[in-house]
Amino acid sequence: MINPSQCNHDDSMPGANPFAMQEEGTVVEISTMAENTYRLRVKAPGIAGKITPGQFFMIRPSEGYDPLLGRPLALFDVYEEDGRKVGFDFGIVVVGKLTSLMANWAAGTKVELWGPLGNGFPLPECKHLMMIAGGIGQTPFLAVSREALGLCSYGNGERNLKTKPEKMTLCYGARNKKYLAGLDLFKMDGLDVEVATDDGSEGHHGFVTGLLEKSIIKGNKPDVVYCCGPEPMMKAVAKICLDENIPCLLSLETTMACGFGACFSCVTKVKEDDGGWDYRRTCVEGPVFEAEKLIL
Repeated sequence: MINPSQCNHDDSMPGANPFAMQEEGTVVEISTMAENTYRLRVKAPGIAGKITPGQFFMIRPSEGYDPLLGRPLALFDVYEEDGRKVGFDFGIVVVGKLTSLMANWAAGTKVELWGPLGNGFPLPECKHLMMIAGGIGQTPFLAVSREALGLCSYGNGERNLKTKPEKMTLCYGARNKKYLAGLDLFKMDGLDVEVATDDGSEGHHGFVTGLLEKSIIKGNKPDVVYCCGPEPMMKAVAKICLDENIPCLLSLETTMACGFGACFSCVTKVKEDDGGWDYRRTCVEGPVFEAEKLIL
């Protein structure tokens, strides 16, 4: 079973992540994964070996001040050269000014990276891990899957999975098949991939939550659920998990400005032990939270 204490809920002020640092990276390439969705590869060898699945970086162009603020991007995966981690892959969907610029970055473009930031997903000490993603929410689950299957290690060597999950399932939903991004990357022994589309153009016809409900009905109830995607989808997943007494961790996609807790623009409501609630900063205490503690 998952150990929630592995999540880093740090109540300190900015700079809570002791491994966070700034580095100028270099764009290696950008490739199309789906409609309006891209994989951005950035070389940054100084910090490539520090990030864990679920953590993120703030990224912006090295030159100019428009836009001034960076964009938070969760780790998709790391890449290696000569057996050494030297950079990152990020998944991006074009939704605004900076992501529009990113989609047109050329190889050699210099970018500023600050991170790794926030907490990541704990190691899945369970028999059946189900990952549920919507939109670009599959991004953190490539690294989660590879780590759990023993295909790659992350962080500073302190993460050691004692027992691999006996079953791992990725449930991935999108509006239609044109928006299913990076599916080929998830083809690996030990990982089952199930797809849902709103219009039925690929896989299950309906919301991705239907795949979780079907699994439960068939007696394949997961031991733990990791979830990332649009808030309405995560809220629905959280309710199902709470009703079925399934531990569930949500990676919030809250809009962020600074990324390290100074501006308090990314707060979310979290339940307190005394029955009340308080705000927590998604960029520091999150982005991964236990679903039962959130007020969605």
